[in-house]
Amino acid sequence: MGGNNWSFKASDLVTVPNILTYLRFLLVAPFIFFFLNKNYIAAALCIGFSGLSDCLDGFLARKLDQVTSLGKILDPIADKVTLVSVAVCMVIYMPSLLPIMLVMIGKEFLMLLGGLILLIMKITPPPARWYGKVATVIFYLSVCTIIFLKAAFNITNDMLITVTFIVTAAFMVFALVMYAALIVKQIKAEKQENRSIN
Repeated sequence: MGGNNWSFKASDLVTVPNILTYLRFLLVAPFIFFFLNKNYIAAALCIGFSGLSDCLDGFLARKLDQVTSLGKILDPIADKVTLVSVAVCMVIYMPSLLPIMLVMIGKEFLMLLGGLILLIMKITPPPARWYGKVATVIFYLSVCTIIFLKAAFNITNDMLITVTFIVTAAFMVFALVMYAALIVKQIKAEKQENRSIN
């Protein structure tokens, strides 16, 4: 389990999946700008493109055999930067969402902490699982739907928005629990391997 290859090469900087990850970082600022200036169509397009690139980068990394250590680090960071940015904007838009957004941000913080612990122990963090992907897709769909309804039909149903994000947060907490179990399993396996070697 230990002794993983975390080498970095200059060529890793320009792989297709990593370029898509850079795009997600770049889309954060325009999203915030458009959202705060009530240009909701443009904001929805930004977050939609971000979600699409998030779905594509992992697929292309495997398809093109371009899985890199840099990508494994940058991809989850891009996810968390995007989510926190969206969460802040949504709280500005609807302050009553603050508790739900704090749950979602807390989940991302704990995921980041878990990944950091694994890296310190020189254990490769687990790749994305189906439950993580489902939670991410639901998050992007929820945000895009709410922003689109506001932009196209001026629909701002507080109950609909709250329920949508409660469902999203529930899936994210489920993903957190599943990943936590996976991380604990990895740590136990690493300790058992070290004991057997010693």
